[in-house]
Amino acid sequence: MSENLDLVRSIYASIGRGDFGSADWADPQIEYVRADGLEPESLIGRDGLVAAMRSLFGALEDFRNEAEDYRELDAERVLVLTHVSARGKASGLPIVQKGAELFEIHAGKVTRIVTYFDRANALADLGLKE
Repeated sequence: MSENLDLVRSIYASIGRGDFGSADWADPQIEYVRADGLEPESLIGRDGLVAAMRSLFGALEDFRNEAEDYRELDAERVLVLTHVSARGKASGLPIVQKGAELFEIHAGKVTRIVTYFDRANALADLGLKE
């Protein structure tokens, strides 16, 4: 396994334990992109990443983002196929999605994360199949 794959697995292990406090793995100028969903956006820097997570957690409860599969695409990119579940705070409605996250890594730091709420969009953008 490569160092990049190990890094992404360790990020998901922390998330699985509910540890969202550490961002040592993130480049200071990390770009966070929501490629689809209700509010596609792009934010720069660790502060942008934190703001995106606060927005997400502010609207949801019982949030779980679990990795179903890891795919090392090349020397700098790791794709994670995800299963996301949560409940809307305001509506109480359950949310279950098969999504994906693309991690770009340079010199041991994540420089870009692209989140897809719909896995099919990620696979299409990357020219991959399920």
